[in-house]
Amino acid sequence: MDDKQIKLLIDKAMAASQNAICDFSNFRVGAAILSKDGSVFTGCNIENSSLTMVICAERVALYKALSEGCKEFTAIAIAAEGHDFCPPCGSCRQLLFEFAPDLKVIMADSKKNYTIKKIEELLPMAFKFQKK
Repeated sequence: MDDKQIKLLIDKAMAASQNAICDFSNFRVGAAILSKDGSVFTGCNIENSSLTMVICAERVALYKALSEGCKEFTAIAIAAEGHDFCPPCGSCRQLLFEFAPDLKVIMADSKKNYTIKKIEELLPMAFKFQKK
C-alpha cells in the first residue's frame, strides 16, 4: 500500500465522518475500507436514543461492502475529530478480523497524521471462527 492510497482512504474516512449521526456523543467518526479489487466503501457512526443500538463507522463501511458482494479487504482507515487516533472498538476489531485477518488499520487524527497497525496487533489472541 503506497502513501497515495493511504491518503485517499484517510480523506474518504474524514469526509464520511461529516455524515455521522452523533447527537449524544458529539464524536464524529468515519471509516473507509479498501477491497482487494480496489473498491472503497465508507461509513460513519450512527447513534440513536437506544445507546446499545449504536453502530460504529467501521461496521457501517464493512457491512456496505459485504452487502455489495465484496468479501476480501486489504485496509481500513478510521478518522475522528480531535487530535488522537481512533482505534476500532473491540466488537469492530473482532468483526474486521473475521473478514480480513491480514487487514491493515490506518488510524488518522484531524491533522491527517496517521499510524498503521495490523488487525492482529490490535486484537491479540482473536477468536478464530471455523467456517464450514
